[in-house]
Amino acid sequence: MTALNTSTATASDRELVITRIFDAPREVVFAAWSKAEHLVHWFGPTDFTLPSCTLDFRVGGSYRFCMRSPDGEDHWVWGEYREIDPPERIVMTWNREDVTGQVWSHTVAEFTFIELDNKTSFTLKQGLFETGPFCEEHGFGWGQALDRLGEYVAAL
Repeated sequence: MTALNTSTATASDRELVITRIFDAPREVVFAAWSKAEHLVHWFGPTDFTLPSCTLDFRVGGSYRFCMRSPDGEDHWVWGEYREIDPPERIVMTWNREDVTGQVWSHTVAEFTFIELDNKTSFTLKQGLFETGPFCEEHGFGWGQALDRLGEYVAAL
């Protein structure tokens, strides 16, 4: 079963908030965010792969992911973990590079995980984006990635 259809997304100009209910225990959903061996199975929009995934999952540690589109274009994301409170919360900086290596967006992403009778209420909060369209673009990508996450954790 995928994420339950209780997803909401709001993009108040430059801040994104998405809430999902996943059909998996909180510890499983948290692990899917904190270990490369899980991230490579679901991270990124539909039909994207994650050919490069390095992370040092600790406060002050860094991560760097390459999301590859179906047409072979690489999209790099990198940042630093600011807060980690297993299995309840992750806060990290979020930097997006374009195909030339130029960073075009700097934000902070917060993820919260709440246990609900062997399911997980998950909230993503990200901002402030430089522009409303950047926020909308991320909302679209995150929506697809969270669909993939829901399918992945439900199968574990």
